[in-house]
Amino acid sequence: MRIAKVECHPVRVPGASPPFVWRDGLLGSPSEGEAAVLRICTDEGVEGVAMSPRRGSGVILADLLDRILRKELVGQDPLQREWLWHRMWELDRTEELPLYLLGLVDTALWDLAGRLADRPTWQMLGGYRTSIPAYASTVTYSSVEEYLDIADQALELGYPAIKLHAWGDARRDARLSVALREHVGDDVPLMFDGSAGFDLPDAIHLGHALSDAGYLWYEEPMREFSVTAYKRLADAVAVPLLVAETSDGAHMNSADFIQAGAATFGVRASTQLRGGFTGAMRTAHLADAYRLRAEVHGPEIPNRHLCMAISNTTYYESLVMGNPISRESGIDAHGLVHAPTGPGVALPAGLDYPPALQAFVDKETVTPPRAW
Repeated sequence: MRIAKVECHPVRVPGASPPFVWRDGLLGSPSEGEAAVLRICTDEGVEGVAMSPRRGSGVILADLLDRILRKELVGQDPLQREWLWHRMWELDRTEELPLYLLGLVDTALWDLAGRLADRPTWQMLGGYRTSIPAYASTVTYSSVEEYLDIADQALELGYPAIKLHAWGDARRDARLSVALREHVGDDVPLMFDGSAGFDLPDAIHLGHALSDAGYLWYEEPMREFSVTAYKRLADAVAVPLLVAETSDGAHMNSADFIQAGAATFGVRASTQLRGGFTGAMRTAHLADAYRLRAEVHGPEIPNRHLCMAISNTTYYESLVMGNPISRESGIDAHGLVHAPTGPGVALPAGLDYPPALQAFVDKETVTPPRAW
């Protein structure tokens, strides 16, 4: 079996409704725009697809296919995923591929492998569980009072844990974090995502408040360029750190955070930012060797497969936005996400796909991908 054709299909993705904001200094929810689906076809009729939901991906992926990827992929054995994954890294050396596109070929090849075997991709990756709890990952709200209301709604909807995205002001964020702990009590797991909003002194200040409030993890308080800064933060605060979400280098960069003692809770794993399923699995196994967690970053169908395939992740991340909030499609009343059952990975439902992609659309969920 050989790859015979590689295509880019632009797909319109709606903006968030209602729109939302992140911390001060960051852009808010993306508006409607053009995402991209990569489709890999073989000479035996087996195909695989992968979606990049980032707006603007369609133009970038089409250009990469025309200039580089099509001639690299056509004629290759699609089951030699490991070789092709390494080849993408070689191409990255001169092209500096966008991080969210680096693993797209790998994800499509894992989808193809699942369809060839008529099994969901999480089972092809090994398979560990058939369900996992989802935590409510907030957008940024206007006041402490609104956050407490959102927390009440999340718990009522069945979410067993809550992660804050706050304002990017260390002292204000600290007051919010303490207020939320006092509001929900000691038994609800709470996490905090700094969205890289702080320098080291402010990250330490907030970290002490999170430690005192018993937060499960403290995620990406600073940009992930300086492992040394994260090591100093880990030495200064007791709250466990979850790191290496957006840093380039997949498992290779994650290893530096771990070796430095900066990943005191664990590292991030995802298909979008860690080089597809292959890079995410490397990251998870690396973390497991050190008895650390590899928490899966972000919603979407590929990350549901990843959650089912690795042992050392705790939750599925489910974005909640607007007020009132609602449960993400596919999460039950007990806050559980269940393992996909269809072959391969699948594309999210609810988008206007061309006819060539209709057979790949997920039959188990009903809503478009969350804005992220």
